[in-house]
Amino acid sequence: MKINRFGRAEILTPDQINLLFNEGFVNLRDRALFGVCLYAACRINEACTLAVNDVFGSNGVRGVLVLRSVNTKGKRDTREIRVHPKLKQYLEEYNPNRRKEFLFPGRHGLLHIHKVSADKILRDTCVRLGIEGVSTHSFRRTALTRMSDAGIPLRHIQEISGHRTLAALERYLGVTEKQKQNAISALDF
Repeated sequence: MKINRFGRAEILTPDQINLLFNEGFVNLRDRALFGVCLYAACRINEACTLAVNDVFGSNGVRGVLVLRSVNTKGKRDTREIRVHPKLKQYLEEYNPNRRKEFLFPGRHGLLHIHKVSADKILRDTCVRLGIEGVSTHSFRRTALTRMSDAGIPLRHIQEISGHRTLAALERYLGVTEKQKQNAISALDF
């Protein structure tokens, strides 16, 4: 659990996700920003630096969201992530100014919102809701863990997450005691 900005980001429960998106993020921009983090399993900086054209086309929200290599951690690969219907709804409700360069503009409309500002928005929201251990990275860990729990092959999850190795990806995934017990129980011959 992450406490005072140290440790691993908590994996969000379905109840925490509902609370955050239904009562916590009162600003449409904030709901869209953290929706991108959750439904695209991306890092906060990748979400903050999205260009409007990477998400919106002439007919509205595109079918895929483009995370350009220059904005990714390794700066090597551009990733395309299918837009989940719930994320599409959040983005349509947000309805950003399409004449701006960035999907989530900064305070004075210049450049993009800074990841530190996004972190503060999340921390303030969690304090107000009484949620502990959550950080901006919780959305990424939650998405990747839920995919794994749903039986999605790790290679597919690796493509979405952009991790170079399966070992790096596996460090993200939350494993419960029950899953460990079930793994051992599966060895009955």
